[in-house]
Amino acid sequence: MANDVTNRFIEVYDYLAKEGKVAGKKDFAEKIGISASMMTEICKGRSNVGIATIQNIVTAFNVSADWLIMGHGDITNSPSITPASQGGIPLLPVEAVAGVLSGNDMQVMDYDCEYFDVPTFKGAEFLIRVSGDSMQPKYYSGDIVACKRLPIDTFFQWNRVYVIGSEQGVILKRVRQGSDAEHITLVSENTDYAPFELPLNKVHSIALVVGVVRAE
Repeated sequence: MANDVTNRFIEVYDYLAKEGKVAGKKDFAEKIGISASMMTEICKGRSNVGIATIQNIVTAFNVSADWLIMGHGDITNSPSITPASQGGIPLLPVEAVAGVLSGNDMQVMDYDCEYFDVPTFKGAEFLIRVSGDSMQPKYYSGDIVACKRLPIDTFFQWNRVYVIGSEQGVILKRVRQGSDAEHITLVSENTDYAPFELPLNKVHSIALVVGVVRAE
């Protein structure tokens, strides 16, 4: 007989399928590191969900571990985001991000930005909306990421996600060590996109991604 965690596992799958974030049970199984046959066994109540699988679900889909394990709170970890009457964090169109990253805040004045209060994202200086599927399943098109500007000479924390201003435009990617001290490797979460190197002298500005608001 399926336990409560297994029942909530099935709820997670149903929710993600309804939202279009997984293409089916096989796709879901692959993304959380289990076989299609194990997925079938769990859904039929003949097998329970392991800790490693729970961790993979939480990481890949921003599902609340507290909800999945204990049934407390909401299914996702999405923080609240509400329009700010004054101040707040600006939600920028991508074309404005280059100006913010370079410190030219006046460029943002050319855009009609919305401002939001997001208490969870202390220190965030701007928000941008994700476009495209290259960072799935960590970030989906329509998600909003909160970013904190960093000095250009900042030492990269390997395997963290950054917004990088470069000659190629504004890039949202996971950063890993390059082939030498003069390069960094930019990695997409979607394995359909190959990693590529970027010379550090082509990096004009950087910001660390400090949080995400999941699109519903």
